[in-house]
Amino acid sequence: MAELTAQRVAANLAAVRDEIAAAGRDPDEVEILAAVKYLEADQLGALAEAGLTLLGENRAQDLVAKAERWPGRFQWDFIGQLQSRKVKQILPYVRLIESVASDSALRQLGNHGDADTEILVEVNVAGEDSKSGIAPDELDAFLERAPVRVTGLMTMPPFTADPEASRPYFARLRELAQARGLGRLSMGTTQDFAVAVQEGATIVRIGSRLWQDTDPR
Repeated sequence: MAELTAQRVAANLAAVRDEIAAAGRDPDEVEILAAVKYLEADQLGALAEAGLTLLGENRAQDLVAKAERWPGRFQWDFIGQLQSRKVKQILPYVRLIESVASDSALRQLGNHGDADTEILVEVNVAGEDSKSGIAPDELDAFLERAPVRVTGLMTMPPFTADPEASRPYFARLRELAQARGLGRLSMGTTQDFAVAVQEGATIVRIGSRLWQDTDPR
């Protein structure tokens, strides 16, 4: 990757916001979460200069290291597969854990969370064996067992090169959330976020799109 600059990130961020608007939504209603798994901590300064304030990390130890490198500069969401033993480690640093999908994680949240702790429940809408997440028909019971505030749902649809193929899964997650009065919907990544936005996403997880070099030269 070419040197990461605030100017490039700002231009790409503006383009993403334009696509959200073109999808029929007010960009101010959709949070752009920068998925920074493949960025080093020292590179995050360019994101800060470009105006990005919400970052997501897949690995607990990297989230802690990056948050401590930039204290108070960003809000952090944990977006990776959650190991219950890592809950205590990340709780002091995160706004949301977006990927809660096990009773062991719920137990740790009960032990270490507090009144301010918020989570999203990951739902395996497609029923893929290779993915974590709560089955839709088990969601209500899981929500009842949650010892902290659940403010929304998250899903990762089956991988596809066609963004439209993800639409039924995003629509289903929206239906599940609306039926339970949950306001946050984290769905859509670099390749399919415009479709997710049309289906009601309130958080989109964007990675390389924000720092790729789009200069045709």
